[in-house]
Amino acid sequence: MTNNQLRIEQFDTVLYNSNLNPMGIPESVKKAIASCTDSVIRYPDDYYPELKKTLAGYAGCKENQLVLGSGSSDMLRQFISILAPKKAMVLVPSFSEYEKVLNILGCEIVYYELDEANGYQFDIADFVGHLDSSIDLIILGNPNNPTSQIISRDDMETMAAVCGELETFLLIDEMYIEFVNKYEDLTAVPLTGSYDNIAVLRSTSKFFAVPGLRFAYAVTDNKEFLEKHTTVSAPNPISSITATIITQMLKDQKYIKESCSQIFTERNLIVSAMSTNKNIKLYKPNANFMLIQILKDDVTAQQIADHCKLKGIIIRNCENIRGLSNKFIRFCFMKPSQNDMLVNTILELLKD
Repeated sequence: MTNNQLRIEQFDTVLYNSNLNPMGIPESVKKAIASCTDSVIRYPDDYYPELKKTLAGYAGCKENQLVLGSGSSDMLRQFISILAPKKAMVLVPSFSEYEKVLNILGCEIVYYELDEANGYQFDIADFVGHLDSSIDLIILGNPNNPTSQIISRDDMETMAAVCGELETFLLIDEMYIEFVNKYEDLTAVPLTGSYDNIAVLRSTSKFFAVPGLRFAYAVTDNKEFLEKHTTVSAPNPISSITATIITQMLKDQKYIKESCSQIFTERNLIVSAMSTNKNIKLYKPNANFMLIQILKDDVTAQQIADHCKLKGIIIRNCENIRGLSNKFIRFCFMKPSQNDMLVNTILELLKD
């Protein structure tokens, strides 16, 4: 019997590399799917009035600030295509999709390296010192993937003001923002009313565990972008079923509260359980995932990943992420019993 057969027979595969909410699909989504199948016979409403009304209330913005798209990758491509930057800055390490899309569209990329010695935390004074008018676009995640570190709203506003003077557009990816404790105090959405050189990207895929619905949105008050987007985008990019489901899902307060409670609890427990091990360095997480550096000389990220896979645990080997190495892994937080196995399995290779 091979190791792979042993794994399949004894353990269910748990995708700790997907960063999805362990609560799974909300009941509100299941009910909405069952009740809206007849809507496939109709074309979507070009203006999505109910969806935009609900979304504006959920995100804390005006309806006319909303841009809708079929997933975060689609939204990212739309923004970069319309803004057409010649030179863009991204953080290192960060989500590799930013760099990928910029390269596809022929944009020059400059990198701002976050300081590992400072826990990859953002230093606004140092950052703005690296900016100049040649940079057309800055893309950053808040929380950042894979570091799970955050940027305060005050620092984000300082950045928005500096970027405004330099005529630089600031694209803020808040895909994981709902997993942050008291995220309402962190989100940059309120800044969009004061700065027209910023946009905030959001996705429902991670927090609501519905990547298959392919829905994301952005909030911006940049009139030029909004006009261009209306001209070049499809009039009804979101399906009738998706629009109905998302509208109901965003009202599901029970799911939202239970999700936050579970994530906050499990995040604290995992940090506590792993923080005493001298062979790893934890970067204290703010989102639903955590980055770890392996300090033991004879153990690599790939070895940890392979060892976890034998028990059906799939984690992220971060060696191919710019700015990291074969000593870094990332994983998200799942259900309590699953997390116990995760911690024990990782630490099996990291004993003194």
